[in-house]
Amino acid sequence: MARSLRDIKNRINSTRKTGHITKAMQMVSAAKRTKAEENAKAYVPYMDKVQDVVASIASGSSDVTHPMLVARPVKKTGYIIIGSDRGLAGPYNSNVIRELARVVEERHKSNDEFVIFTIGRVPTEYFKKRGYNVIDSVVGLPDQPSFSQIKQIARKAVGMFADGTYDELYMYYNHYVSVISQVVTEKKVLPITDLAPATEGLQATYEFEPNPEAILEVLLPQYAESLIYGALLDAKASEHAARMTAMKTATDNANELVKTLTLEYNRARQASITQEITEIVSGAEAIQ
Repeated sequence: MARSLRDIKNRINSTRKTGHITKAMQMVSAAKRTKAEENAKAYVPYMDKVQDVVASIASGSSDVTHPMLVARPVKKTGYIIIGSDRGLAGPYNSNVIRELARVVEERHKSNDEFVIFTIGRVPTEYFKKRGYNVIDSVVGLPDQPSFSQIKQIARKAVGMFADGTYDELYMYYNHYVSVISQVVTEKKVLPITDLAPATEGLQATYEFEPNPEAILEVLLPQYAESLIYGALLDAKASEHAARMTAMKTATDNANELVKTLTLEYNRARQASITQEITEIVSGAEAIQ
């Protein structure tokens, strides 16, 4: 019985320490989520303004055109998936990985029909180990990434569409809705076929120099790259929220287990004391 009590006590101590660790990780993720959410919201006005300008040019004249605005027969597709470098974030990675794997399985019959760009160590390792056509990846991004850190992969993804390597480009990531809700989202990056002003109501009037075609030549690649970076900021907020929720659940489970083990320990200790008293009384009666 003494050995059993010792085992229970050791498990209580180890579970309590685990709860302290998960509580600390929860608090760290909460602070990171707040900053990531601020970054994502602060980037929205820039994206909206660029979209307004592009929509103004595209809708202002029927003569203005650009390859990125024109849909073409799809022979090959590009996919960008945004995940994380670490786990312990609940279903954050598994949901988006499962969705892209399902889409690829439904739409394509061989690896020659698609290419994948991965952001994050978890999706990179998953798709590479299973033989998917991963042509570029980025790992080791900080919790608050800058555009310069994904500029290379973003420009490569947009440039390969412009070169005709593939005919459409999609993104898959977790869209941040709230602390407890992150939704796997598919977003079509290229071609840009559904352009509407981001802001409703009174629209600004623009004058373009030297001409709309020259503006589009520079602005459209930047707009596509900004969509990728905006999705990354959104996904980072989702990652920290998912990890915070997962660590809170782990902390609650640890506390509940400590309560259960403590009750078990007290019962075992009471049984041990009762047995000792019984043995003492029996010994005293035998002496008499």
